[in-house]
Amino acid sequence: MTTTDELATFIREVDYETLPDDIVEATKKRLLDSVGIALGAAESETAAAVRETVLQEGRDACSLWATDERASPSGAAMYNTVLTRYLDFMDSFLAPGETPHPSDNVGTVVAVGELVDATGRDLIEATALAYEIQGELAWNAPVRDRGFDHVTHTVITQATAAAALLDLDHEAIRDAIGIAGTAHNALRVTRTGGINEWKGVASGNAARNGTYAALLADNGMEGPKDLFEGQKGWKQIIAGDFEVDLDTSCSRVHDVMTKRYVAETYAQSAVEGIIDLAEEHDIDHEEVTSIDLDTFHGAKLIIGGGEGDRHEVETKAQADHSLPYMLAAALIDRQMLTEQYERARIQSEDVQTLLQTVTVEEDEELTERFEDGEMPAVIDIELEDGTTYHVEKDDFRGHPNTPMDWDELEAKFHPMAATVYGESRREEIIDCIRNLEERHVDDLLALLD
Repeated sequence: MTTTDELATFIREVDYETLPDDIVEATKKRLLDSVGIALGAAESETAAAVRETVLQEGRDACSLWATDERASPSGAAMYNTVLTRYLDFMDSFLAPGETPHPSDNVGTVVAVGELVDATGRDLIEATALAYEIQGELAWNAPVRDRGFDHVTHTVITQATAAAALLDLDHEAIRDAIGIAGTAHNALRVTRTGGINEWKGVASGNAARNGTYAALLADNGMEGPKDLFEGQKGWKQIIAGDFEVDLDTSCSRVHDVMTKRYVAETYAQSAVEGIIDLAEEHDIDHEEVTSIDLDTFHGAKLIIGGGEGDRHEVETKAQADHSLPYMLAAALIDRQMLTEQYERARIQSEDVQTLLQTVTVEEDEELTERFEDGEMPAVIDIELEDGTTYHVEKDDFRGHPNTPMDWDELEAKFHPMAATVYGESRREEIIDCIRNLEERHVDDLLALLD
């Protein structure tokens, strides 16, 4: 039976000194990817709104990335997490019934790490354990089909990462998890129907709440220690019965994908496939009469029309959760990055016309392949003269089956961070994270001011 006692025992047992070298390396890759994505979002209107809000709480404890401002620990955790999440360029854990984004934990790890004067090894350890818990909850306790958003998992992992850095004792960790998991369960309506900006901020809110829960526990606040198994508890109301199998080597970090494109997780193979076709055959979008995508259940449900019409696209929040939009824009532009989500691009006539030709169908065989560890996509493009182009994808570059190496991550990092820092500073950030086990949280934050 999964309990707060089991999670607290796991957190106290995870130790940087016993993490395998490949786990340390993979965790540092997650940190680099998350920081780069965050810097790419630093000048967005949504980030500005969150920044102004958290600054109202206080300005003394923790750094807000890419600014010279400071906020409360929970406020900094929220703001920095919004940065990693807002562009929809973050990593994802691929489970059959849930797809959370473990990089949502990084903003909390660094904020609480600053509060406690953490070493780089402390940051790696807290990040790795958060990824492990997030992966196990996603795999064994999916909540999507029960009407809850995946940040319902995230608030628990935020609390565990913060509790580890605060060095809470066993019972206080149980309190922190109990507070976080009882008080902050998000509804799936965040990502259904008419999608709005809260989609990209919900995980930041979870970061704030998870951090605050750990701080409350650190100051002696008791929480429901029977969070999972208790009467009307998490298992009965939120997830149903489940068991986790937590590994103190934190091997789940290897099961996380890195996005190659600024697009919802389940769109990655399809976007890569349509760009491949467009480039190989030099397809003129004005000659396209139809784009047909066969995909797996989750993709159809979330971004293909299963939870609301995805052909009505006017905003970024709608565009990055619309397969019709992403396929149309990717075919025309041969790319899917931040510029494809500018309002003028979204509302332009060419992409609005082409997205209406896109159909998305679920294929049971592709769903089985997804559940077996692939991310399949089958695309057919038909032109006015009857010519048809076809491509089938098993996965994409960045999927756990074909992970990105350091050079590819650096290539992704540079254009994101270039909106804030020059090349020399960017190289310093990369070097700091790549050698984080020999550095200190202040070394990293000095580069992110």
